[in-house]
Amino acid sequence: MPQTILTVSYLLASMLFILSLGGLSTQETARRGNLYGAIGILIAVIVTSFSPVVKDFSLLMPAVVVGTIIGAMLAARVAMTSMPELVAVLHSFVGLAAVLVGIGNFLQAPHGVGGSHEIAAGAMTVIHDVEIFVGVFIGAVTLSGSIMAFGKLRGSISGNPLMLPGRHWLNLSMMVATLWLGFLFVQSASTGVDPFADMFANGVAPGLIPLLVMTAIAIAIGVHLVMAIGGADMPVVVSMLNSYSGWAAAAAGFMLANDLLIVTGALVGSSGAILSYIMCRAMNRSFISVILGGFGTGGGKAAAPGAAKAPAGEVVSVEAVEVAEMLSSAKSVIFVPGYGMAVAQAQHPIREITDILRKSGVKVRFAIHPVAGRLPGHMNVLLAEANVPYDIVFEMDEVNEDFPATDVVIVVGANDVVNPAAQTDESSPIYGMPVLEVWKAKTCVVLKRGMASGYAGVDNPLFYNSNTSMLFGDAKKSIDAVLTALRSH
Repeated sequence: MPQTILTVSYLLASMLFILSLGGLSTQETARRGNLYGAIGILIAVIVTSFSPVVKDFSLLMPAVVVGTIIGAMLAARVAMTSMPELVAVLHSFVGLAAVLVGIGNFLQAPHGVGGSHEIAAGAMTVIHDVEIFVGVFIGAVTLSGSIMAFGKLRGSISGNPLMLPGRHWLNLSMMVATLWLGFLFVQSASTGVDPFADMFANGVAPGLIPLLVMTAIAIAIGVHLVMAIGGADMPVVVSMLNSYSGWAAAAAGFMLANDLLIVTGALVGSSGAILSYIMCRAMNRSFISVILGGFGTGGGKAAAPGAAKAPAGEVVSVEAVEVAEMLSSAKSVIFVPGYGMAVAQAQHPIREITDILRKSGVKVRFAIHPVAGRLPGHMNVLLAEANVPYDIVFEMDEVNEDFPATDVVIVVGANDVVNPAAQTDESSPIYGMPVLEVWKAKTCVVLKRGMASGYAGVDNPLFYNSNTSMLFGDAKKSIDAVLTALRSH
């Protein structure tokens, strides 16, 4: 394939990726954005497959076919509740690819074995070696961090933060060791003299040992960073890993001298970083505090974890029929969805309730907290799947001031994002986090299976408020019962 066609095709794919990001910024244009992205990646794969760098289709085509089949099966079979775990796994694949590309690219470069070959000196060689080292480092952190995130999201690893003694010093020590190994790697790869190579009888490529040791340290850094992050911060972690995977892809692009991979990686990396920043602002937390520690580890002003005040009061339980009566007599209703709605798949009957109420003249809206669920935009996707009209779905800042004028608020499986302790209890680990002020409504109904705390492990005094009622049970069964009662009115 001529270089001109390849360049123009890469430019077209890059434009489609930019249009895709723009489309994904709103629910109304999200489908179009997905289509742009799919077309862009299809163009990229096809033109790259027929580019001069591909000389053997016997390995490429089976990999493309198998990957396509696996991707199609996962997209068709994975439920929305498992989507956060799937995203984490996909991030780990990107990290693994960056590690393998970096090491493979290094071994193919003219570094020789055991320093026996002449090394091409100069600035370009040093720059390329730095690209390899940084790319492998980011990829290894992304790989192990994503695997840990997958375990936390799936529940196979505890969502509680792992607070090792002197954890910040441990992170600093590993970073210093990484920088030292980076210096040894560049020096060894450039000069062909590697003191570690003498440890092996057959010799190794100069610089390979520092590269592999750094990879192991980077894997440990990824594990430690994510394990130290608490459950309530997991949406930010997923977004952060998305950013890491983008930078890993960009680094691989530099190693392979592939312009499209550089552009695509930079788009993913920068957009993920921006999203992480936005979500941290929504939680009133700094990005650094999320990276270096978990929710519930000193977030409150009074310091000690678990020092938050115990909620006081009695829980008032209601039945579905009573909730239906509340909704029938209301003039304004706001639904607040959370991860419990995703688990129960209750979004479809909620949309039916919404249709009934709106036909009766009730003003119905949905309030979405930026970190509701375990994936950025998790609730928005679920509501879009159920065909809830986009114009009645609002972000926290758009709807918070309307709760005092709302007759009924229905909280479906949300917990930490509606916790008033974030505003009232300075000893609470979530103190200072902006939340949906549902307790200001005339009546608040919370749908939960039981009285267990949320993903952050923090008790919620909302459940004991005088204007709060609890509808216990599976969210879908409860909503179905409310829907049946509404239809009989």
